[in-house]
Amino acid sequence: MQGAAVPHRVVVTGLGVVTPIGTTVPQFWDGCKRAQLGISPLDGFDVGDLKILIGAQIRDFDPKTRLKHFQRDKIILHADRYSWFAAAAADEAIKQSGLQVPFKDAYRVACIVGSGAGGLQTMETCYRDLFIHKKRATHPLTLLRFIGSSAAAHVGIEFGVKGPTFATCSACSTAAHAIGIGKDYIRHGLADIAIVGASESVINYGVMRAWQAMHVLSPEGCYPFAKKRNGTVLAEGAGILVLESMAHAKSRGAKILAELCGFGMTSDSKDMVNPDIDGPSEAMRLSLEDAELAPSDIDYLNAHGTATTINDRNETNAIKHVFGKHAYNLAVSSTKSMHGHPLGAGGGIEAVACIKAMQDNWVPPTIGLDEPDADCDLDYVPNQGRAKEVTYAMSNSFAFGGLNAVLIFGPAPA
Repeated sequence: MQGAAVPHRVVVTGLGVVTPIGTTVPQFWDGCKRAQLGISPLDGFDVGDLKILIGAQIRDFDPKTRLKHFQRDKIILHADRYSWFAAAAADEAIKQSGLQVPFKDAYRVACIVGSGAGGLQTMETCYRDLFIHKKRATHPLTLLRFIGSSAAAHVGIEFGVKGPTFATCSACSTAAHAIGIGKDYIRHGLADIAIVGASESVINYGVMRAWQAMHVLSPEGCYPFAKKRNGTVLAEGAGILVLESMAHAKSRGAKILAELCGFGMTSDSKDMVNPDIDGPSEAMRLSLEDAELAPSDIDYLNAHGTATTINDRNETNAIKHVFGKHAYNLAVSSTKSMHGHPLGAGGGIEAVACIKAMQDNWVPPTIGLDEPDADCDLDYVPNQGRAKEVTYAMSNSFAFGGLNAVLIFGPAPA
């Protein structure tokens, strides 16, 4: 019922990903279990005078194969690469959910698919055409390709979504914010279903030059919490969840994968680049409060873990601040060590990792962690994943600008 007085419980019924270590959820999770490294030398474009020559690119994705069955969206194959990833991940998630599309009660479905950067592959091509190749015009779909809401619109068109459809943009917290907003829409009766997450594809010459200028990229690899860490590694990909009210999912006999129990978001309001401890701590605390859980209830924490010196130290201290003694009993890992840092898409991919960890009672590793930083002294599940009973899992996303978003997932309701 619209604006229902009693908050609805929100559950997850579908998962979809496209990542450098697997372009479907089963492939991605197998990659995590193999401790697969998705980072390698850049290719696919002229690296010119770049000093950073590694990234986590997706090489085994063919849109003509993955999206050939799309019927309602007539131009998806002419879209930007970030929209392709979003469409493929949404398709996987919706198929797993078993929902019929196009949706019958389409105004009760939301589609919130964000991107930290939008279609920067298209912009790179556009500027090269205009300023290097001296073409007189750009491709007629340039505008539609690069705007940050294109992925959400493409997904909405294909699956017949007529409810709230838009993008979130909050740098590396983009997907987590999208998931949290979808949760709130369902919880308060504004929607029954929400397709939520984010997609990113930014690895090109211009973007690499921009990130290189900030001196936050590693020329060697992504080593979260390690003494040797010296920066993050850019990646591309998408992570999408299908959320439903518990009542809606149960009424159609859906298989419920997990419950989205808690969401917390804050802003540091201090610095565009250097992360804080108070803001992330409060976001974690708010997510626990929202989920009505104690810190000791969390079994696994998927860290933001970018492998920058200050972020990993501050996140470690924030975890200690919130969890107290239990911080040392937590299994914590950064899957970015395997799939790189997909910017806005990170929270979606890492939410999938949390839910798979709960399903399999197995936590993914932080690879490349041979010697931890003395200031990073928690259990980061080094190098190999391990069997561990996981009832509740937390996912952290902390972005440039001090934009923090935290999700908590729990077991499927009986």
